[in-house]
Amino acid sequence: MTRRMTFIVFLIALLGAGCASNDKPKLPYPAFIQADDLPDMFIAALPGVRAKPLAGDMRTQTSSVLLTLPPDWSGTTGGAPGKSVELFVLSGEVLLSEFKLGAGGYAYVPPGSLGFGLKSDNGAQLLYFNDEVDAAAVIRSPMILDSGLVEWEQTSPGRYVRELRSDPGSGARSWLLRIDPGAGTIWTSSTSVREGFMIAGAYQHSECFNGIAQTWQYGPGGYFLRPPETFNGGAEAVATAETTWFMREQSASLEVSSDVCFYTEPLEPSED
Repeated sequence: MTRRMTFIVFLIALLGAGCASNDKPKLPYPAFIQADDLPDMFIAALPGVRAKPLAGDMRTQTSSVLLTLPPDWSGTTGGAPGKSVELFVLSGEVLLSEFKLGAGGYAYVPPGSLGFGLKSDNGAQLLYFNDEVDAAAVIRSPMILDSGLVEWEQTSPGRYVRELRSDPGSGARSWLLRIDPGAGTIWTSSTSVREGFMIAGAYQHSECFNGIAQTWQYGPGGYFLRPPETFNGGAEAVATAETTWFMREQSASLEVSSDVCFYTEPLEPSED
């Protein structure tokens, strides 16, 4: 586990203290988080917005945030050398430069850009990600698209993916995941840190920790940031309504599956 991941775990533990149910599993990484339970915070680069901190690292000034823009708000997406910005519109409408984005609108601003003008006449809610990236390893062209124009592709029974971004250099990708009611999954892990935010639906999921399945329910606004090589899913994981997630990974990854939840040695923080 990297220092960044360690800090994120510490931050979410602090934010979640006092608002989590006694029955909710307690894990050493952010899982089963509901955005409504998190306090609001101020973001200097985005004055006047209401922000829910999903994850972040003060040392590198990276963040994953749920933003609520008030009516008649205007500003910029922000931008800096070595930092990328990623946006996904959950509700309302924004004007990104001259591009109008409604619910499902997606944008990626590469590192080194000074950003785009961003405004909302009637208010909007969006996911906002500010990441530290190697500028030489990613495509340097901005991306702006309406995710509704991208076809769903079935990846397994009851599960569909809508690809938003796949960087051939860094392997980073962002996608929408749709799960049909009743669809489950086997135990699966990724070799990369994986982040997810539930847009709509109802979903029960399990995390495999110390060889024990820890199970809880996600609703709209549910969030997780899972370390690499962490098994999750299993027999109790199931969508109880049609569920849609926004998902992302910041490096190339491989998925590994298992029939059972088994104990693995805990990851130690690296010195990087």
